[in-house]
Amino acid sequence: MLKTAIFRDDLFLQHIPDFNHVESPKRLQVIYKELDRPEIAEKFVFPAWEPASQEVLRRIHTKALVKQVAATAGKTFASLDPDTQTSPQSYGAACQAAGAVIKGAAMVAAGEVDNCFALVRPPGHHAEADRAMGFCLFNNIAIGARFALDELKMNRVFIIDWDLHHGNGTQHSFYDTDQVLYMSTHQYPYYPGSGGLTEVGSGRGEGFTVNVPLAGGQDDLAYGRIFREILVPVVKQYKPDIIMVSAGFDTYIADPLGTMAVTARGFAYMTRILVELAAEVCDNRLLVALEGGYNLEGLRDGVLAVLGELAGLEDCSDQRLNRLDRATIEQLEQKIVHLPVLDQVRDIAKKYWEL
Repeated sequence: MLKTAIFRDDLFLQHIPDFNHVESPKRLQVIYKELDRPEIAEKFVFPAWEPASQEVLRRIHTKALVKQVAATAGKTFASLDPDTQTSPQSYGAACQAAGAVIKGAAMVAAGEVDNCFALVRPPGHHAEADRAMGFCLFNNIAIGARFALDELKMNRVFIIDWDLHHGNGTQHSFYDTDQVLYMSTHQYPYYPGSGGLTEVGSGRGEGFTVNVPLAGGQDDLAYGRIFREILVPVVKQYKPDIIMVSAGFDTYIADPLGTMAVTARGFAYMTRILVELAAEVCDNRLLVALEGGYNLEGLRDGVLAVLGELAGLEDCSDQRLNRLDRATIEQLEQKIVHLPVLDQVRDIAKKYWEL
């Protein structure tokens, strides 16, 4: 087993954009309910942590945006964009969410845990330097990556974003640097409209953005091919100091916002690849942060599948937490799925990487 930390806080349940918003507290309530079961809780550690300071937030976001979001504290309702609203505790929850990713990065860097999962709300990967958008107030994963570079003295961070939607804010945060390699798999063209094949970075960052735009309908087999044929060889060459994951579960087969066909098995398999990769290239340092996912059953089971792989569980009484067996992995790896976009991605990426 590996030592896995889970970051959870009831403050995240207090972020309530409005009573009919799809990004609701129920998303975490269904997961937290499972984590309250003693037979599950005993397999993980649950650290305490501090919220991100405004100074840390401003390393990614403008002073004006931080001030705008902070001004919503205590207000019954505020709308920051058509999809992004706040309630009285939203600013506090957003600072706590960013703080969870910071603490997780610090813990894996120090070897206190092998890996971690920040089960947070609000999500973050759409938040731009100067704009809250797409349900996101602050960009949790980008803030954590910046902290890893500045304070933990890391030199290279790899971020994989498997959310249904492209992480525009994360991409733009590091588009011109080689210190962060950002890779995204996402439905395209789809909200927010970014993430095309030719978006590869600029200046020193050219080649350090890898986008895999998908038409929809891709399943466990398709995501497995993308990870094995593109992600693994690129990361082995990049040799990051830490792997970070923007883990969206809206690619689940029954999610109301997309048309992907990933199951809990697929989320487990992607995680297995990353766990093994982290063991090879960065001393197990792997951090997962929650992004989207709006089918409650799929989100719950997907998160449990990821947690089981992170911790390396094989004998848990709850089968959803057990690692994939060898027969399932062989099935995922031996079946061939037609994926024309993979050739396009490879043709672009091989200008910068050996593929």
